[in-house]
Amino acid sequence: MPFNPDRYSQMTYRRCGRSGLLLPAMTLGGWHNFTDPQVARELMVHAFDRGVNHFDLANNYGPPPGIAEENVGKVLAETFKGHRDELIISTKAGYRMWPGPYGEWGSKKYLVASLDQSLKRMGLDYVDIFYSHRFDPDTPLEETLGALDLIVRQGKALYAGISSYRGARTTEAARIMQSLGTPVTIHQPNYSMLDRWIEGDLLAHTDRLGIGVIVFSPLAQGLLTDKYLNGIPSDSRAGSVTGQLRPQQVTPAVVEKVKKLKVAAEARGQSMAQLALTWILRDKRITSVLFGASRVSQIDDNLKALQASPLTTEELGRIDAILAG
Repeated sequence: MPFNPDRYSQMTYRRCGRSGLLLPAMTLGGWHNFTDPQVARELMVHAFDRGVNHFDLANNYGPPPGIAEENVGKVLAETFKGHRDELIISTKAGYRMWPGPYGEWGSKKYLVASLDQSLKRMGLDYVDIFYSHRFDPDTPLEETLGALDLIVRQGKALYAGISSYRGARTTEAARIMQSLGTPVTIHQPNYSMLDRWIEGDLLAHTDRLGIGVIVFSPLAQGLLTDKYLNGIPSDSRAGSVTGQLRPQQVTPAVVEKVKKLKVAAEARGQSMAQLALTWILRDKRITSVLFGASRVSQIDDNLKALQASPLTTEELGRIDAILAG
């Protein structure tokens, strides 16, 4: 199908650490939103037409686990023929996928088998980025990272990444991978206005080591939107028994902060969500922000964050004061 010929002029691309990899400043993630192949197609096409050429997945994304990758495979085969080399496709392994001792965590057995399954579901010969989705406390780090090195050397992934590793583990991972000859190219941690742990524990390490950073949960599972300002909607993540956000996280103190942040956003002509995204992208050490969407209008709303004027020193100070409570 014909795509927008001006798509790349609409997007800002940032270098991933000290690698040759350039990522769009905003990346579309596929999890619950990719369980329907038609919705996945609409979202991927709409995002790609606006220069978002990076789609982020994991083996367990669904439900059921694996369905997001399967649906992306259908879209790639039916809609993106001839465009594979323009795309960055990433996936991960670390959480439970099948029964038994080799169905999760970070053993070589699990990581290699999981990626082979992911490639079959997506109909791909390789992914661009493959992540260790979480640190495994019971498997030697050398084994987990040795599996990533093997996978890259086999050509099943072009770049190796880690996700949700703390700063000290990231430094150790980088040392091990460097000794093997395959660098850690990218780290995927959570980061938002309401959870700033990477500022003190991770970013100094990734910057020094030349590792790119793509952050997930930039809207704090929806807390940094208008959704919870007047209670917990029944159809929200906090209102669902299977949601990632728990009702006890929607505290009066958090809601009060978000209300004040919304006032600051409106003063800039932004929505609360757009301000949250602009705020993250203020830091040039962050390569990309990973966002989810269930409809195409949300993609457009999120991408408007890239068009906003930079936050001033005064605005950043006001935001810090609000977040400090």
